Amino acid sequence: MPRLKDFLELHFVIFLWGFTAILGKLITIPAVELVAIRTIFTALALGMIIYKTSAPFWMGRVMAFKLIGVGFLIAAHWILFFAAARVSSVSICLIGLATSSLWTSFLEPFFTKKKIKPYEVFLALLIIVGLYIIFRNETDFSSILGLTMAIGSALLASIFTIINAALVKKIPSTTISCYEMSGAFLGTALFLPVYAVYFTESGQLNFNIVPMDVVYLGILILACTVYAYTAGVRLMQRISAYTMNLTVNLEPVYGIIMAIFIFNESSQLSPEFYIGAAIILISVFIYPVINSVAERRKKLQQAFPEEVVLRKD
Repeated sequence: MPRLKDFLELHFVIFLWGFTAILGKLITIPAVELVAIRTIFTALALGMIIYKTSAPFWMGRVMAFKLIGVGFLIAAHWILFFAAARVSSVSICLIGLATSSLWTSFLEPFFTKKKIKPYEVFLALLIIVGLYIIFRNETDFSSILGLTMAIGSALLASIFTIINAALVKKIPSTTISCYEMSGAFLGTALFLPVYAVYFTESGQLNFNIVPMDVVYLGILILACTVYAYTAGVRLMQRISAYTMNLTVNLEPVYGIIMAIFIFNESSQLSPEFYIGAAIILISVFIYPVINSVAERRKKLQQAFPEEVVLRKD
């Protein structure tokens, strides 16, 4: 039975996830170098947790390669995520990321035997309407690029979330994360030479960290990644998946509110952005509600055969 303390901690975890984009904009080093630092220190921290808790680590060669491969997807997701916040704004980045839940609803049938549901198609179309309103009168190339990158980041997030949903049934979540963070660092490290030659002006990497970057990186790695992830898994033992999914939808809301106060982004955003963003957020919030009602109706139909329901009517 969840306690008030559990719900307060859950909201704090969601707040930290929303704060991630803020930190990504505050840290001065570029997005790719940032992901390299974040992933290596997160992997080391998770490795220490596994060592101290005596959790199982070696999963076999095949599974290790699978987890490292998922880490490559996570690296690309984070690079796009932080780059989106840099080239546009935190608010635009988080609105693009908010599409991940509906990306998942479309992609999951390709990984599992689940069928696409009509209301998922409707909500996806509603999100497209919201994106169209944002883009319709948008002439700023950086905003368009940032939102496009954020949507790409959301697509990658939905893919590795679906994969992890299957893996977590067989492997401890901390072990999965340690392998995937190691894979994310490896993927970023392999990309660094290409990135330096083709995506930097000087042809050199920038790891010139200023003193405040150390503070921001510490918060990003320890609070927003290691603590937030492990706390989220722990809270799932007492809080239902429906409540978790519904609350996670507050991440872009918390992030946008923080961005307005910290970066004064309200003066940089058009009225069309707020209209489109409202449509997208409403779609994201409605999805778990409709999905819950549909699942309950399905269970009711299984419990009471159709002829019984018809006889009652």
